[in-house]
Amino acid sequence: MSVAAQSVASAPRVRSGRWAPALAGALALLLVAAAAEIVLDGAAGHSALIPKSPAIAGWLSGVGERLGYRVFLIALLVSVGAYTGLLALARRRELSLISKRSAIALVGALHLIVFVGPILLSTDVFSYIAYARMGVEHGLNPYLHGPSSILGDPVYSYVGKDWKHVATAYGPFYTLLSYPLAPLGLTGALWGMKLEALLASVGTLALTWRCARARELDPVWAILAVGANPLYVIYGLGGAHNDLIMLVAMMGAVSLTLVTPGSHGREAGAASLIVAGALVKATVAALLPFMIVSRRRLAPILGALAMLALGAVIGYAAFGIHGIDVVSALNRDAAFVSTDSFAAEIAHLFGKPGVFPIDHDLLKAGLVLIVLHLLWRTWRGYDWIAAAGWSLLAISVTSTWLLAWYILWPLPLAVVCRDRRLLIATLAVQGLFVAHQITPLLVPVS
Repeated sequence: MSVAAQSVASAPRVRSGRWAPALAGALALLLVAAAAEIVLDGAAGHSALIPKSPAIAGWLSGVGERLGYRVFLIALLVSVGAYTGLLALARRRELSLISKRSAIALVGALHLIVFVGPILLSTDVFSYIAYARMGVEHGLNPYLHGPSSILGDPVYSYVGKDWKHVATAYGPFYTLLSYPLAPLGLTGALWGMKLEALLASVGTLALTWRCARARELDPVWAILAVGANPLYVIYGLGGAHNDLIMLVAMMGAVSLTLVTPGSHGREAGAASLIVAGALVKATVAALLPFMIVSRRRLAPILGALAMLALGAVIGYAAFGIHGIDVVSALNRDAAFVSTDSFAAEIAHLFGKPGVFPIDHDLLKAGLVLIVLHLLWRTWRGYDWIAAAGWSLLAISVTSTWLLAWYILWPLPLAVVCRDRRLLIATLAVQGLFVAHQITPLLVPVS
């Protein structure tokens, strides 16, 4: 290429190098401002978007106004737009727009803002506390009783109405992990849950960084894609969901297989971590068959069986047979239908009033076919991490009980796998969820 041609080609880079850093900074500030708006307005109380809760963020009250749907949805839309733009700019590696320190500072700021604020958008954390207090303070088995069995407990009035009579569906490892928080009282347990979620998120991001480096991918871009994701921050971390604990176990397993590939001990450890994660929340077990098929060795099977045996012993000793009866809990929860699920939306699109039993069966059959196809592709050499991510995405899409934090499951896998289509599909599904949420903005204000 001639000198003149090189100068012409480099001119756009020079121009973009001037405005791109300023634009990246502005987008980062928009992300922080939108999160702060939601948290400060949420701390003012009296909002349908903020579950009834002890005044853990009372020191922030008076700064913002009551969080309304329109303000929340605009802030969510701004967050999504800023996040999308920031990822696009961070992809332009030749510009070196976002340093490691800047990325960590941004993600850290978003996490800290949400951590110091109230619980956002979900009452699930109060169910976690209720199950813990049932076992520790009231001597009841949370696998046999719902929160309605502790009517006089301070946490009962905060439990979501859909879960007051429902026994826990979480694994025995998570239930036992929550037990030490029960004696701290309601406020102490609530802060303990928020701290657990924060630490789990930090662990997930650190492991995502490690996996990205092991695969010679850009780790800065990887932690931005996960840690600055609006659904991850506002819905996942904001609600202190135990899915974050499941994710740290998942990424720990992936990290073990990537950092020292071929090590039998690490493969056994990775498989045992997946099972341990499944004993927190069962969904992550979807990774195990893909790891086993990919490795084609005995080590992952032995590691999984060892942890499964340990979990069965601990679960049975602590909770009896119901503590290890995962299948019945999954079947019970699979019957629930949420208005945000793709199944419900498609049913309404075709004029059906809802999802019928035959629809549940068809969705399960479709999921089985997808998983079998992915296993076949993995056997033939397809990246098992990508296949596992597609499987988690398929589980969330075919579920009739879809919540925002469910479509976060494949995100860490998507940023470290070799199939970019998984990340595109994951973000597209998240985009559809956000589009469904913001439809009230299209309704004229009367």
